Amino acid sequence: MARRNGSGVELRRPEGTALTLAANIGAAVAMAAETAMTREQLVEFYRLMYLSRRTDDREIVLKRQQKIFFQISCAGHEALLVAAGMAMRPGYDWFFPYYRDRAICLGLGNTVEDQLLQAVGAADDPASGGRQMPSHWSSKKLRIVTPSSATATQCLHAIGCAEAGRYFSRHPKAAAKQPAAGDGGGPALWGDYRDFKDVSFHADEVVYVSIGEGATSQGEFWESLNTASNGRLPVLYVVEDNEYAISTPVEVNTPGGNISRLIANFPNFHFAEIDGTEPHACYAAMVEAVAYCRAGKGPALVHGHVVRPYSHSLSDDERQYRSEEEVQAEAARDPLARMQMWLLREGILDEEGINRLEQRVDEEVQRAADRAMHAVLPSPAPESILRHQYSEDLKPTDARYFTEKAKTADPAERTMAELINHCLKDEMRRDERIVVFGEDVADATRDEALRAGKIKGKGGVFKLTAGLQTEFGSDRCWNSPLAEANIVGRAIGMAVRGLKPVVEIQFFDYIWPAMHQMRNELAAIRWRSNGQWSCPLVIRVPIGGYLTGGSIYHSQSGESIFTHTPGVHVVMPSNAQDALGLLRTAIRCDDPVLFLEHKRLYRETFGRGVYPGPEYAIPFAKAKIVRQGTALTVVTYGALVPRGLQAADKLHRETGVDVELIDLRTLNPYDWETIAESVRKTSKVIVAHEDMLSWGYGAEIAARIGEELFDSLDAPVRRVAAMDTFVAYQPLLEDKILPQPEDLYRAMLEMAKY
Repeated sequence: MARRNGSGVELRRPEGTALTLAANIGAAVAMAAETAMTREQLVEFYRLMYLSRRTDDREIVLKRQQKIFFQISCAGHEALLVAAGMAMRPGYDWFFPYYRDRAICLGLGNTVEDQLLQAVGAADDPASGGRQMPSHWSSKKLRIVTPSSATATQCLHAIGCAEAGRYFSRHPKAAAKQPAAGDGGGPALWGDYRDFKDVSFHADEVVYVSIGEGATSQGEFWESLNTASNGRLPVLYVVEDNEYAISTPVEVNTPGGNISRLIANFPNFHFAEIDGTEPHACYAAMVEAVAYCRAGKGPALVHGHVVRPYSHSLSDDERQYRSEEEVQAEAARDPLARMQMWLLREGILDEEGINRLEQRVDEEVQRAADRAMHAVLPSPAPESILRHQYSEDLKPTDARYFTEKAKTADPAERTMAELINHCLKDEMRRDERIVVFGEDVADATRDEALRAGKIKGKGGVFKLTAGLQTEFGSDRCWNSPLAEANIVGRAIGMAVRGLKPVVEIQFFDYIWPAMHQMRNELAAIRWRSNGQWSCPLVIRVPIGGYLTGGSIYHSQSGESIFTHTPGVHVVMPSNAQDALGLLRTAIRCDDPVLFLEHKRLYRETFGRGVYPGPEYAIPFAKAKIVRQGTALTVVTYGALVPRGLQAADKLHRETGVDVELIDLRTLNPYDWETIAESVRKTSKVIVAHEDMLSWGYGAEIAARIGEELFDSLDAPVRRVAAMDTFVAYQPLLEDKILPQPEDLYRAMLEMAKY
């Protein structure tokens, strides 16, 4: 472990609120000599700093002229970021920046015009096509991965990205296109997401991720440190500490006011705490940190004390919470002025040379601004707005997923749990890019006894991943920390690189720590990057009640929250063969999929089926009519399918009324055509689901039926669902709270009599 600053002097924040940095020019020069920049590099260093500052200034002018709509600056961070860019390799290493990172992006090859096109919201904005705010840089060529406005989420993406790079280095065949010749003489296609995911990797690549000191309060930062440390991953963290999270000072965000003190005991890390406004110290620290990562020694973290000469953004006025004395004291440490004075003092450039350089930069920024002001704006047509919300190349509704059941040597009827396990093994044998991880999903992390045959292994709390680690190894199936955001965030980073993570959240009730990653990252990456980036992956989640004692925290439903999230498909099968076929489609498709597995149905007698072969798949948005009828329609899914079937059969026995029961199977997208056809035939409809009645999934179906099929209805649309409360532990209460076959029977009988 190393802990130092770039000038050889550890910087400590004293008890007071002002940061005092002892002048140590000799030590800084000594360290710079070890990693000396040439004259050309020094001039370029200043040029990039000045270019970044002038781009900020131009955006500020444009915002005040109401020609752009938001501005947030990099001012004061330039030296730290230019140093990082010069120490790394664009198009070789990977970058997960945050919104202060203008200078590093310019250093990597992003242009001023690129950045101003985003500020304008132009159609030709290469980062997002007008969909993202300014300062959300992205470039596939430069490997700058699309960021969000959320703080700290990117740390876990960087971890997954580094893990993927290491995986491909150890499994290079997984990265290859299928080499066999196709029917037309050209290369064959995989027929799945891999056809649209080109993979490249380098054994010594480094992953950069940056964060403000305020965001180090977020749990995802700490979760990422855990995994980076345990895995000795080649991740370079850059903490840009300007002492403020908008108006909240560092001593409020961070105990003791110094993040370096808090993280100093993480093993396998290289740490450096530096004056982030001193260019030579920044460059020396970054070169040293990158070399540490590139050598495979582990992660590094450079904590740079920078300044913020402008307000947080143009939506903020720092004069409301910072004194004039504080602002003036900070201005004395402006890195741009420090670098300029050093160049003049050392004779690298004279005043005329500085003026020429700055004039050329000013002209470059002006030309870029002029072009951006005349850029074409994106089309507001609905088809344009919705483009890239999901994959434009491979849809899970595609005809390739209509496959027939195959006869196999195994005639036994299997449970849903068994066929899900079958599917996972089939797909992992077929596709080396699939990795499975989550809480307790491995057979045994301490695997000596497992390999010796002394223990059977766990394989998940419901045993659905049993045997995966044993067959495919610990680098394809492993246990995660007890941290749901860690699971999903890492999976996003892996999927961006081309792996196909199939991860498990142990219970739906505990999915909420991952909600930030799922809603603001997973769902949005393809759309917000205008199709430039994607992260197709599968999140398997046991869901639902009817457990007899599951209580509040092992019985939750809540699928409507996720069907209300564009960019993610939601699946919920009710039987074994559907679970297998839909999971295969989820794994092979090119989009993120939330795969909800009802716990009560895992081993029920209802819904068992024969293994239908390794290619059996079911397209999304294709409902199944599990019972034909003419009197009324019941639309449902999940555990209410067998309960609805039980009620419908009873109604038929007692009254002769035939109910048509539709199992939706997929909730987003869903099969509207099958619903509409049935309602036009029966003229009466019940929508049933296990979740609470109010604001549940069924409300959307019921509303659409009322809007589009009103003339076909002979009765009001009715819903059957749970009470608007939590699920209780005592079975008497649970039975009353959740919809039972008797509730469905009464609703069907009343509807038939209407």
